[in-house]
Amino acid sequence: MTAPDPRRPLATVPSIKIKLGVVIFAAVGVTVFVFWSGIKLGLWPSVSGIIAAALALLIVRYLARGMTSPLREMSEAAATMAKGDYDLRVTATSRDEVGALARAFNKMAAELAETDRVRRDIVANVSHELRTPITALQAVLENLVDGVEPPDPETMRTMLAQVERLGRLVRQLLDLSRLESGAVPLERAAFDVEPVLEHAVREQRLHAPGVNLAIVVETPGLTADGDPERVHQVVANLLENAVRYTPRGGRVEVRARHSDEPPGVTIEVIDEGPGIPEDEQNRIFERFYRADTARASRDGGAGLGLAIAQWIVDLHGGEIRPERRLPHGCRMVVTLPTPN
Repeated sequence: MTAPDPRRPLATVPSIKIKLGVVIFAAVGVTVFVFWSGIKLGLWPSVSGIIAAALALLIVRYLARGMTSPLREMSEAAATMAKGDYDLRVTATSRDEVGALARAFNKMAAELAETDRVRRDIVANVSHELRTPITALQAVLENLVDGVEPPDPETMRTMLAQVERLGRLVRQLLDLSRLESGAVPLERAAFDVEPVLEHAVREQRLHAPGVNLAIVVETPGLTADGDPERVHQVVANLLENAVRYTPRGGRVEVRARHSDEPPGVTIEVIDEGPGIPEDEQNRIFERFYRADTARASRDGGAGLGLAIAQWIVDLHGGEIRPERRLPHGCRMVVTLPTPN
């Protein structure tokens, strides 16, 4: 049990109205008692009144100090936060309305601090991701302009790959911004799952000639409830990651079936890559997080695909999670609701 704070004698009182009543009662009681005692001791009424008023003021100051100190702390913290420092917190020991306000203030400050951290991380990561292809493009263009390299098809393909990487990053950033702001309404309807998967696989085959992609729909006529365009985006992002980490000659498989626990449609994207370590499985949906930083950066991955996929699945009321596949590889499992 926490010992009472002598600096805040009324911290355990659950209502500020009761606190004010206690302060007023104490002030009046001390005034009457001291004034009456002074008269009994033969003091002049004016002297007794002065002594009673002074003691009443001291009592009020002592009892009320804990009532106003959180407000003063919040004022100071707000001024500090206005300068960009979100680390200051206020003492929230009282159980009344001011204490509730102080706890809400601390929660808000913590959220602002996290938002500011995410903003700084995003700026730093976006700057890094943009700088890499821009630097490569600049180097190639300088060589072409200076005549160091001829404008051969291989050089043009290298430049095109960097431009595509820039376009992909900008598109993902726009998608993530729209999803977070709620500017992407879902056009939900019952749709056939297999054509959506086939479309995503056909697109990915164009960018992964050395990887075998296959589709297995275990439940004939499988339908789901959702926005087929956004579900296609989820599967495309998962396939892009799976192909990136699967070695040449490997196999990436997309499976779909009806599931009872939880009820809905389960879509799995299975690869033959190195897999995701257990201690990193909770972080893979963070923006710009990459389990294999060196390889993803080399292959053009920015670490946004899984973050976008999670946002879309959450908007559908579904679930997305990674599972380790033995002896190696990863299984990304997406669960979507079925039509009522």
